[in-house]
Amino acid sequence: MINVLIADEHSLFRQAVRSALETEHDLTVVAEAADGLEAVEAAGMFAPDIALIDTDLPKCNGIDATRTVRERVPGCKVLVLSNHQDGAALFDAMQAGASGYLTKAIPLAKLIEAARAVLRGETIVPAMLGDLLSQLVQSKEQQNDVVRRLSRLTRREREVLALLVEGADNDVVAQRLVISPETARTHIQNILGKLDVHSRLEALALVLRNNIVKDMILA
Repeated sequence: MINVLIADEHSLFRQAVRSALETEHDLTVVAEAADGLEAVEAAGMFAPDIALIDTDLPKCNGIDATRTVRERVPGCKVLVLSNHQDGAALFDAMQAGASGYLTKAIPLAKLIEAARAVLRGETIVPAMLGDLLSQLVQSKEQQNDVVRRLSRLTRREREVLALLVEGADNDVVAQRLVISPETARTHIQNILGKLDVHSRLEALALVLRNNIVKDMILA
């Protein structure tokens, strides 16, 4: 038998899904949970083969619950359910270790098919969200690349870059850091080389385009 955990705030939804699943000869619901903490506890207690987890659980949201379930019960696959299509939630769910993401608008028969597919090792993602997920992954990879480049900078160079992001010119950088204008220029040239850009404007565009904030630069 395939053991299933259903985690959703609404008992009516849980009952409907349980009734549908238990008409199948190979599926049985071993536990239900009304919030994220209950879901994590139930997963640890029953070690289900698959957990159906709603994104909007109280006490501990579905994404955090998914992450914890996957950490504590690695053999449990997670299929995340949501009331609406949300690319950011899809990305977070995949990052948390979910094997699939579906909206509650799908027929119960499709949910059962998806659960079996996940157990076969497939990843279930709505077609229209698949492209968005790819874009989000690419954006995250680009941001990680910028963070890696920033890690090449010395502490002083990071301070200079943070001032450049604020709009400071060479003279302002020199005054704020109590260094000579020549030293400020040297730092800026070193920054451009380590970030692999050719101009101050390109360096600023690289930082701003990837949503790198001052705190990240100075971390």
